[in-house]
Amino acid sequence: MKTTIRRVVSRGIQISIFVSVSLLFSCKEDPILWKVDSAQMVIADYVASDPAYSHFNAMLEASGLSSLLKVRGPFTLFLPTDSVMQIYYSEQGINSWEDMSAEALEDLTRNHMVTNAMYSGDFGLGAIRDLNGLNDYLVTEFEGSDIIVNKRSKIIDRDIEAANGVVHIVGNVIEPVTISAYNVVAEDPSYSLFAAGLSETGLKDTLSIIDFPYGQKTARTRFTLLAIADTTFNRYGIYTIDELIAHFTDAPDSITYIDNPFYRYMEYHCMGGTYYFNNLESQVYPILSYDNNISVRVEDDYKLNLDFETGKYTGFITEESNIPAKNGTVHTLDDLLPVFEPEPTEIIFETTDYFDMKQGDYFGKYYMRWFDGQNTFEYIKWEGSYMLYYFKDHNTGKLLNDDCLSMSGWWWVEITTPKIMKGKYELTSNLWGGHITYSVFVDGVNTALVDQADPAESTSWGRFDWTSTSRHTIKIVAKSPGLLFWDTLIFTPLK
Repeated sequence: MKTTIRRVVSRGIQISIFVSVSLLFSCKEDPILWKVDSAQMVIADYVASDPAYSHFNAMLEASGLSSLLKVRGPFTLFLPTDSVMQIYYSEQGINSWEDMSAEALEDLTRNHMVTNAMYSGDFGLGAIRDLNGLNDYLVTEFEGSDIIVNKRSKIIDRDIEAANGVVHIVGNVIEPVTISAYNVVAEDPSYSLFAAGLSETGLKDTLSIIDFPYGQKTARTRFTLLAIADTTFNRYGIYTIDELIAHFTDAPDSITYIDNPFYRYMEYHCMGGTYYFNNLESQVYPILSYDNNISVRVEDDYKLNLDFETGKYTGFITEESNIPAKNGTVHTLDDLLPVFEPEPTEIIFETTDYFDMKQGDYFGKYYMRWFDGQNTFEYIKWEGSYMLYYFKDHNTGKLLNDDCLSMSGWWWVEITTPKIMKGKYELTSNLWGGHITYSVFVDGVNTALVDQADPAESTSWGRFDWTSTSRHTIKIVAKSPGLLFWDTLIFTPLK
């Protein structure tokens, strides 16, 4: 529902109306306010037009972000009132925003901005789809009909439309998240045993990395921790770190080695990539080393490693999950989640789902061409005139996430997959081309010759019985000149 913005036209009119009403009815009444259509104002002008937001307006101007919120956008702004800002000052031990450093001021204002229009209907149990101005995920959850942002800030007025986006009024300042996923658990005494396990195995070092130099800029790490509270360990008679280690291994001197059962247990609770609840689907997800997977089943609950015969599974403690970290998120489990090798399930892998490809400004936004087929990407190689990152955010049909790899003319292109769990699979692909015939090579072996008339997703590229969890190379070679649009690989398990 669209919210209508109301403000007083002038101080004099407000007093006049208030006195008149008081005399006529001899009781206290709120002043009559004139309606203003917020959709006619850009977000910056809306904030500046109401004295209730004077502090945040001054912060936007001081940080230089007010001018940004005057352009086309779209944007979303989570806007605190002056009274909310006063509470924040008191909590921080300062008198006003003017006591903040320039860096802290810019971080705080950027933390309240998202570079897309996000209405309340777009919020779910987990991360907001688009990153905010600090390249972080804001997290939403629900208390009845109320929407809570980052575990603390309730939206008290929602979906205020502006000419270049949408505004939500919040009841608490949304403080920037600054600590790593490891530090989220390390600084909470409820997870003392789990944090000690991450420290003793050395996993702490990886999980503490927030960003690192990558080319001419820095790249952000992304993790998901499946944390176990001390009270859960206590149910199994585990009260000390030595007891925790002994519960899983009789070789306490080698717990920093990947083959040690205790290391395996701790790493099994560390996922590569950030997965809030609304990112989880019914599939398997790799752990940090990609040597094993966790099975997720989304039904009436989020079920980890569901046993279909007994119906037993490990679940989440919802109110203690979706905890944001600077480099990921932390969820709390309701049981130990022992190491388990789930049955293979269908894997749909995007040809564009590579770390180095995702670091470009083009990713998810516009076309990009490359000409060096051997040195541009670690796991994508090609020969041809160029390779195109194809992006189209409308009318893309089955194109997953609106992007794919594209080649033209005479060419070949090869990708190396992440580790695929051992098992029997049939390989197909979501691929289409312009009047071409092509050969498929899997791990260097020619497994299929596909004609242009063959339907992509149902034409087998081969059946495989892989006895180890490992990477695989998939190469497509054009047998006639033409266009290629290569979206996904589909690994379907065979009984």
